[in-house]
Amino acid sequence: MTDFDNSYARLPERFFTRIAPELSPAPEMVLWNPDLAKLLGTSDWDAVICAGNVIPEGAEPLAQVYAGHQFGGWSPQLGDGRAVLLGEVATDQGRFDIHLKGAGRTPYSRNGDGRAWIGPVLREYIVSEFMHAADVPTTRALAALRTGARVQRERAYPGGMLVRIAASHIRVGTFQYFTSRGDEEAVRLLTEHVRARHYPQAANTLELYQEIVRAQARLIARWMGLGFVHGVMNTDNMAVSGETIDFGPCAFIDGYSPKALYSSIDQYGRYAYEQQPSMAHWNLAQLGSCFVPQLEAELGGEQPAVDALTEVLNSFPPLYQEEWRRVFGAKLGIADPGEDDVPLIQDLLGLMAQDGADFTNTFRGLLDGSARDWFLDRDAFDAWVPRWQARRAENWQEMIAKVNPAVIPRNHRIEEAIQASLAGDDSKAERLVRVLSRPFTLSEDDEDLTHPPREDQVVHQTFCGT
Repeated sequence: MTDFDNSYARLPERFFTRIAPELSPAPEMVLWNPDLAKLLGTSDWDAVICAGNVIPEGAEPLAQVYAGHQFGGWSPQLGDGRAVLLGEVATDQGRFDIHLKGAGRTPYSRNGDGRAWIGPVLREYIVSEFMHAADVPTTRALAALRTGARVQRERAYPGGMLVRIAASHIRVGTFQYFTSRGDEEAVRLLTEHVRARHYPQAANTLELYQEIVRAQARLIARWMGLGFVHGVMNTDNMAVSGETIDFGPCAFIDGYSPKALYSSIDQYGRYAYEQQPSMAHWNLAQLGSCFVPQLEAELGGEQPAVDALTEVLNSFPPLYQEEWRRVFGAKLGIADPGEDDVPLIQDLLGLMAQDGADFTNTFRGLLDGSARDWFLDRDAFDAWVPRWQARRAENWQEMIAKVNPAVIPRNHRIEEAIQASLAGDDSKAERLVRVLSRPFTLSEDDEDLTHPPREDQVVHQTFCGT
C-alpha cells in the first residue's frame, strides 16, 4: 500500500501548478525495479498507473515551477516542462518523490511537447541505478515505459516515460525563481521546507547553506571518482538535497581526458569533466545570493549576512579538495590520504591523460597488475608504482575492490541497448541493469561489458532528448 504524504503540495499555490499527466495511448512496461517498488509500497503498480493514466489514491499531481542559469544565461521561468510530481511517499528510509518524466505538456513546457522518447528514458534508468549501486547520491528509477505514442525529434521515436524517485526535486533554481521576483516570504517558506525535509540538523539559514555546500562537495568528488560527466550543470539541474539529478547528455569517460565532454549542446566546454567542481561552486554562489534577505534579518544587517554567506561559499574549495583526496585515495588503496598524496594521485592522472588510458580499467587494474597494459609509456607507469606501493594500506586490495567498479555504463553499450530497444529487443537494457546493479563484482559471462569501445563504437555526443 502506497502511503502518500504530499508536503510540497501543502506549500502555497504559487510554488506549482496542479495538473494531471496526459494520457498515454498504450503504456507498456520496459524496465521495472522490484526492490525499489517494495520500499515505496508500489509493488502492485502496473504500466497504467506508472504512466499516470490512473492516479493512485492519495497522490496530488503537480508541476513545480523554478528558474535557472542555463549555460550561464538567466532564464526567469522554467519548471517541470515535461514532468509531473505524482506525490511523496513516506517510508521507514525517508520521504521520496515519485515523478513522472515525459508526462506531457504543462504550463512550463515553453512550446515543447512535454514528452520523452524511449532512448533518454533508458539512459537515465541505467545510469541512475548504477550510480545508486556505486554509492553516489542520486535520483533513482522505479520504471521505464513505452507510452504507445510517437514522439517527433529529428525523426519519430517511440514515446517513453521514466518513473523517477528522489529525496526531492527542489533545485537551486527553485530558490532563484522566488528571489528574482522579490518574494521573500516564498524563499523563507522554501528554506524552512528544505531544512525540515533534508537538513533538520541545521539550526538556521546559514547552517542550512553550510550543509548544502558540504553535500555538493561530497557529490562532485564522487562524480569525479567515477569519471562521470553530468553534461548540463545548470542551476535548475542542481538539487539542494545533494543528489545527482537530470541525467540528460551525461556519459562516463573511457580513455581519460580531463577535458572530456559529450553534451551536444555544450559548445564551449562549460561543463567538461575538469570544470565540474568550479561549476558547482558557481551554482552555490547563486544559491547563496538567495539567502541574503532572510539572513540579513537573522544577523541584523546586509553586510554581516553577505560576509557570513561568503565565508561559507569560500569553504567549498577546501571541502571539495578534502573529499577528492578521500575518494581518489581510496581508489589507490590509501587509508589516510593527505596533502602529501595529492602529487601521487595527480601524477597517475597525468600519465592516464597523456596516454588516454581507460579510466575505469586503469584503477580497477591496480588489483591484478593489468593497469600497466593501458599505458603507452609503461616505463613512466613503472616509475610511479614504487611511490604508490609505499603509500598503500595493508588492506589496499580490499579498499580498491570496494570503490573501483569493475564495470560502468559504457556509452557505446547504452547506445546499443537503445538501438536494440527501438527494434523491439529490451534484453540488452535488461542485461545492463542486472550487471550494473552489482558493479564491483563481475561474472566471466559479463566481462565483455568491461571493454572500451572500438574506434567505430565511440560515442562522441549524447543528447537530452527534449
